[in-house]
Amino acid sequence: MDDARQRATGVRRNEFYSRYANPTVRDFEVAIAELEGAEDALAFGSGMGAVATVILALCGSGSHIVVPRQIYSGTLAFIQGPCARFGITHTVVDATQPGAFAGAVQPGKTMLVIAETPSNPRLDLVDLDELSQIRGPLIVVDSTLGTPITQQPLAHGAHIALHSATKGIAGHNDATLGVIAGEADLLNEIWAYSVLHGATPSPFDAMNGLRGIRTLAVRTNHQATSALYLAERLEGHPALADVHYPGLPSHPQHDLAKRQMANGGTLLAIDLAGGTDAVRTFLDRVRILRVATSLGGPETLVCHPATTTHASLTAHEAAVAGVTDGLVRVSVGLEDPADLLADLLAALA
Repeated sequence: MDDARQRATGVRRNEFYSRYANPTVRDFEVAIAELEGAEDALAFGSGMGAVATVILALCGSGSHIVVPRQIYSGTLAFIQGPCARFGITHTVVDATQPGAFAGAVQPGKTMLVIAETPSNPRLDLVDLDELSQIRGPLIVVDSTLGTPITQQPLAHGAHIALHSATKGIAGHNDATLGVIAGEADLLNEIWAYSVLHGATPSPFDAMNGLRGIRTLAVRTNHQATSALYLAERLEGHPALADVHYPGLPSHPQHDLAKRQMANGGTLLAIDLAGGTDAVRTFLDRVRILRVATSLGGPETLVCHPATTTHASLTAHEAAVAGVTDGLVRVSVGLEDPADLLADLLAALA
């Protein structure tokens, strides 16, 4: 009985019950902490499980959050819906504008500043050094599209680095995971709430996450090189209104990308000049590229954010976020980049 009580009242005791901690999950957390240069990490059953748990663990009625308009629509929907019902308010800012985050902070009320860089799906960036200068609230950076190989938000002063590890970290489209990294004391406070929230990762998914980490650097570097190859050759194509990729000199934040990212990332976004009809034809024509809503896996995946990942946005919100009817997100996989380019050009012809 005494031993059982110690396990039940201890912090993250993985011998007690898997919702509290699990040996395989713990191995995954330790690996992420090392990759992020963090004291510790805490895993969840999904990226949204991580987002929801962090917010509800640290905020309550009367709290305020600052978020960018360039943020995953699921995160925005959670803040606009459940958080609003709980009395948590928020301010939306343009992440690309210098000083926007700091200017929206309400002293004594703002608990969290949440940024996403690169953003999904247009790949806008947030200046992590500027973000870290904000005093008062905790700084949370969703680094899903970067992975720890491309950037490390904690090294720039962020308090929490957050990932949907379902994507590039696990890397094989067969695991659903979320994870955060940061100081151990802060993560232990969040863990105490996460036990009640129940967004717990499965040991099997954690095992697949560990497997993915073994090849993360090799995959990321190959995919980023291929993404740059495709972006360079698609830029200026007559069927495209724009090509978005931080590694391109034409990207409005290219200098920032060179300063805080090891590469341009594994995704690009193309804006088809013909809008929805052109996208429909394009998606019907691709053969090597696969139409799916996930990202970060070994296969190259394309999706139409306006009707999938960002379908919950109002027309105004979509316009503000730059999610046009012609925008297509491309998650570059491990195929030969020349084959991918040939497939893209044929589909655009």
